[in-house]
Amino acid sequence: MKNIVIFGAPGAGKGTQSDFLVEKYNLNHISTGDLLRKEIADQTELGKRIKSIMDSGSLVSDDIVVEMIDNAIAKSDRGMLFDGFPRNIKQAETLDNIMRKHGREITCMVSLDVPREELIRRMLERAKTSGRSDDNEQTIKHRLEEYERQTKPVADYYKQQNKLIAINGLGKIQDIAANIANAIG
Repeated sequence: MKNIVIFGAPGAGKGTQSDFLVEKYNLNHISTGDLLRKEIADQTELGKRIKSIMDSGSLVSDDIVVEMIDNAIAKSDRGMLFDGFPRNIKQAETLDNIMRKHGREITCMVSLDVPREELIRRMLERAKTSGRSDDNEQTIKHRLEEYERQTKPVADYYKQQNKLIAINGLGKIQDIAANIANAIG
């Protein structure tokens, strides 16, 4: 059973490659954004707390995100793809602890490596059709700085465990997917 973390800067193609990985390996897609929206839609007690926090304009705490991840792992009867989590070293350590608690472990982290200029180009191109207000050059550059500062060190965390698979994120989508499949085995 494979448990994979998909990783990369904003605009690296994580969403596109997530779809491939979920289908190829029959994985549950664990996306923090999707989990938050589902809890709210299902009107669970946790969902009510999340809605209240989000309605106030605040960010959902790590504790709540971890609780959702723990619940998702407990309910999963197959491998998982983690998308959007972990975003920092503390979350990576927490994820490892939760996985151990459920008798599982992360198989690998697939890191999509794309040069900064290409990331900016992709996100500006996406902005033309996405309608996302956060796809403007100033916000994009800020998001990339935050990624470099907080999130990128997570790759080193998995590299130390010999679980990092670095993939060139440039090229045709199908070629990148084939490179991922070859690297995972």
